[in-house]
Amino acid sequence: MQQGRNVERRTILKAAGASLAVAGLGATATACGGGSGSGDGTVTIRYSWWGAEDRAERINKTIALFEKKYPKIKVKTDFQPYTDFWKKFNTQASGGNPPDVFQNAIGFLRKYDAKNVLLDLSEQVKAGNLSMDGFRAGLEKFGEIDGKLLGVPVGSNSMALVIDKPVYTRAGVKPEQGWTWDDFDDAMTRIRDRTGRAGDSGMYGVMYLYDLYLRQNGKAFFTEDGLGFSEADLTAWWTKAEKGVKSGLFADPKKVAQIKPKSALSAELAGSEFTWDNFTVRYTSEGKSEYGLAPIPTTDGKRTGQYLGSLMLSGYKRTQHPKEVAQFIDFMVHDPEVAKIMGYDRGVPTTQAQYDAYRPTDPVNKAIAAYEQSLVDAGVLETITPHPNGADICETAFLRIAEEMALGERSVDDAVKQFFTESKTALAG
Repeated sequence: MQQGRNVERRTILKAAGASLAVAGLGATATACGGGSGSGDGTVTIRYSWWGAEDRAERINKTIALFEKKYPKIKVKTDFQPYTDFWKKFNTQASGGNPPDVFQNAIGFLRKYDAKNVLLDLSEQVKAGNLSMDGFRAGLEKFGEIDGKLLGVPVGSNSMALVIDKPVYTRAGVKPEQGWTWDDFDDAMTRIRDRTGRAGDSGMYGVMYLYDLYLRQNGKAFFTEDGLGFSEADLTAWWTKAEKGVKSGLFADPKKVAQIKPKSALSAELAGSEFTWDNFTVRYTSEGKSEYGLAPIPTTDGKRTGQYLGSLMLSGYKRTQHPKEVAQFIDFMVHDPEVAKIMGYDRGVPTTQAQYDAYRPTDPVNKAIAAYEQSLVDAGVLETITPHPNGADICETAFLRIAEEMALGERSVDDAVKQFFTESKTALAG
């Protein structure tokens, strides 16, 4: 699934689209991490994340708790807006001086593992410096790639349909677990005809929603080494989305572009929008209506293809202080006080201890917690689709090309061909 909620998912991979130079990273084979030590045994580790001031304030409070528990470990912090974070990280990694521990996401694991950037935390688990026990709903496996533990999740989220509740009520639509895509199409028609508003903001570029649709049909967006769908599959998906716009079921893409970074849902251009469940806070702050979370439509009335996953903490492979990095990550994912400070800023806490420690009282965060619990109770959660090296570039291309198509700058056929051309190059690197 937070700071920058209005841009984080849309821009989640744009800044990392430029690949790290192999030669540049190869030259760091004997380089050391940026942490430092002092004569009294105190060490300093560098911790970086993307976010705005509100997240920084919360994280700095948790660091104060950590340094109190571990007085011999000091944490030097750095944060940037999302796009700037990855620009800076790429520069640091190319120069052999990335932070010792940093915020990460699933789309980057194979990429930076292939570039020898990520620390395998498995050894620290064996040494007792990091516990992978007590995680919710299988999240302890979220950061595992090829038998290596490359990231530890700090917050969970899942895809959802965020709805304008009064609009759905006026249209007589009540989404329930197990509703189908046919039901969804009927709902879009009802909303358009009964409220005069487009049913949805549009599904062109929501890559993770398309992934769920593919998973419902026995495929997936990614396999371990490439794309898991054909040009014909994507043509059908984007053709349906285009027809939805022309018929008024989905919002006018040009109007949606004009009101950015505000969402089409909160701007009252649409009655709903597919996004991550913990982004609901965004709509409440932007819009004037009451918003809720609805289940993902299904193909067969059962399988949604959903999984839990969110932000992670990863370490630098050549850090001078792997033990301290592991202890820091362990504290951040297990300590109950951290959960009380962070709330759902990075998603729902991933460990049961932190989940129990923070029980939201506001309606929005209570709804997020209830939604994720409903997924567990319904038994729909699956393992996340593997992301190959180059996945970040594929997602950037999917987002950009889909928007170009939505704005009438490309035909569906041209958009599909362009996406597969760019993805083939990205995944071959």
